[in-house]
Amino acid sequence: MSWLHTWSGLLLGWLLYAVFFTGTLSYFLDEITDWMRPELHQSIPGPQTAALALATMQKLAPDATSWTINLPGERQTAVEANFRQPGAAAGRAGNQRVQLDAGTGEVLQPRETRGGSFLYRFHFELYAMPRVWGRWIVGIATMFMFVAIISGVITHKKIFTEFFTFRPRKGQRSWLDAHNATAVLALPFHIIITFSGLLLLMFMLMPWGIDAVYNGDTQKYFAESRGRPAAAAGASGERGSAGRAGRAQSAEPAQLTAIAPLMAAAQARWPDRGVGTIVVQRPGTPQATIELREQGARALVRGGGERLLFNGVTGAPQTPPEARATSSAQAVSGAMMGIHLGRFADPALRWLLFLSGVIGTVMAGSGMVLWVVKRLPERRKLGRTPRGHRLVEVLNIAAIAGLSVATAGYFWANRLLPVDIAQRADMEIRSFFVVWGLCLLHAMLRPHRRAWLEQLWLAAIAFAALPLLNAATGGAALPAAMLHGQWSIAGFDLVALALGVLHGFAAWKLGASGAIALPQRAASGAGMRIPRPVAQSPEKQQ
Repeated sequence: MSWLHTWSGLLLGWLLYAVFFTGTLSYFLDEITDWMRPELHQSIPGPQTAALALATMQKLAPDATSWTINLPGERQTAVEANFRQPGAAAGRAGNQRVQLDAGTGEVLQPRETRGGSFLYRFHFELYAMPRVWGRWIVGIATMFMFVAIISGVITHKKIFTEFFTFRPRKGQRSWLDAHNATAVLALPFHIIITFSGLLLLMFMLMPWGIDAVYNGDTQKYFAESRGRPAAAAGASGERGSAGRAGRAQSAEPAQLTAIAPLMAAAQARWPDRGVGTIVVQRPGTPQATIELREQGARALVRGGGERLLFNGVTGAPQTPPEARATSSAQAVSGAMMGIHLGRFADPALRWLLFLSGVIGTVMAGSGMVLWVVKRLPERRKLGRTPRGHRLVEVLNIAAIAGLSVATAGYFWANRLLPVDIAQRADMEIRSFFVVWGLCLLHAMLRPHRRAWLEQLWLAAIAFAALPLLNAATGGAALPAAMLHGQWSIAGFDLVALALGVLHGFAAWKLGASGAIALPQRAASGAGMRIPRPVAQSPEKQQ
């Protein structure tokens, strides 16, 4: 089990570290995207936000078959509006999206960026390869992670006892204590997040159940799992869209009712949350309806929040259609997906999940460093660094410190690249990989300890300077964001400062004690000599 734990954790450890790191950041996907669009930072919501958004939509898309208006909340500053024009393609392809100023209702033009969605997508399907390949690679790595967690629990018989024991400045013993402590501290999180990650990919990793029951017809399976026959799934969507378009064109125009009384009724029902989304079906017709959805509904299963339905012309309350019954299998699947994505989490719980992800990231990183530290006595006996050990050293630096530098570089590129440059979002992502590749090259060329120090200090400075960069490039400064309650922006800046302090502390500790690396004169290349320790008297050893 010890052998299995060591090698299952090492062989794909660098990829797993990247998956854990980017997945942890994805708990704040919306906040990252908000920060990376400074054109939206001046959007300050007020009492008239909903009315202004509806007035803009009436001018912008009067003939649309539906409007979906996401109001500002704890995770976004501007109004995001989606609408569908008559005859639009079914599904997401037919949606058009605009960003509106919450204080004026004006249409905003944010810069092109993938924002936090790049980090989110990278953590389960990588990049620059077919999505299926990326998901297979991450799925296999996740299986290795699950094996490493279970075998680690079996291997460390005293893991819970040793959780309360930490021996600093003891070399290998300290790294093992740190690895054990971070593993136990969030062990339930590690197991659930890994297992639920596998469940999200199970239709690809283990397709035999669907193949056996549906004879390989996956479209029929997914259609029935959503509650409609497969043959009618596509056609019903097209007929429904065409029917709504026909009614919208043939009906006499009708003015929408005032939104303020409806918002007041919803606020009375949800005093702690208020309204998060407004959905208007068939706007401008006598058949118009207005649906108000609770802000930040904390439901494990998607769509579990409460809704209110009103006649769009008279404002009279209506009974919403009864929700489709969810089977036990669907409920379990939806709950596991909700747990993995943090869909149910309020701000405090989301921060707890984020911290658990940070602990998991530290666990993965400390395990890879421990592999190197455990082999230092062997290298001292040999008097040289084996090529395999040197390879692990280089990959550790690039995968841990280098990934932090690359992530900070991604945020810097978002502000430093010209706003009107072609394929701007792709250029930001390329900047991420260019910086990461340079970190790998730097780790190959510099001595082990110096490479760690330089990259950690670079990450610390790059993260800590992000709030200043935000204020200098058109974003809301940290004090102003806190004053106006824009916590999606302020939270990003505060986390950037915390990451800067964390990386700076790690660099300072490494510089003071040399805990990660070899002695100061350690070899920078494979096969070079390592100074043997000089014998000391018992007094000096003490």
